[in-house]
Amino acid sequence: MNGARRNPEERRRRIIQAALELIPEVGVGGLTHRLVAARADVPLGATTYYFTSLDDLAHTALTAAAELTAEGLRSWAEALRTGPDLPATLATLIDDYLGDRSRMLIWNELYAAAGHRPELRPLAREWSDGLTRLLAGYVDHQTARAVAAFIDGILLHALIHDRPLAPGTVAGSLAALMTPPR
Repeated sequence: MNGARRNPEERRRRIIQAALELIPEVGVGGLTHRLVAARADVPLGATTYYFTSLDDLAHTALTAAAELTAEGLRSWAEALRTGPDLPATLATLIDDYLGDRSRMLIWNELYAAAGHRPELRPLAREWSDGLTRLLAGYVDHQTARAVAAFIDGILLHALIHDRPLAPGTVAGSLAALMTPPR
């Protein structure tokens, strides 16, 4: 903790990281200054020193999560560029994404919070809009939006079921969505 006293940016970063770690555990609504301070190993007053409110801290943490989403989409873009079969590659990427439950819970918390807090909606849309833009390089825009919404549904489905859909089932559904009508 001594290094954090001498480095305010490091302390601020640790507070944000602590909030990011806590959101999957307690949700945005369960986030408290006390929990964040304990996780970050900083005095309780540090959270209010660096952030004007708990909402400000949650917003900053969710912004950091959205930045991680952008990084994830860049890696998806590369995998789709090099993958031999678009639906199968997407199904594999989704399956890998589902392996990180914390990331899934943060995503869900961001979506839920954005439903109540309009200022968070642009952050929440970074995933679906980014995925739509990415997929529009392979299918028309309307299909890309439908596929992005389907993927959102798969992710939400996985949060409440013990086992997510099998990658083969997902690939088949994606192939059907992406096949133009005759």
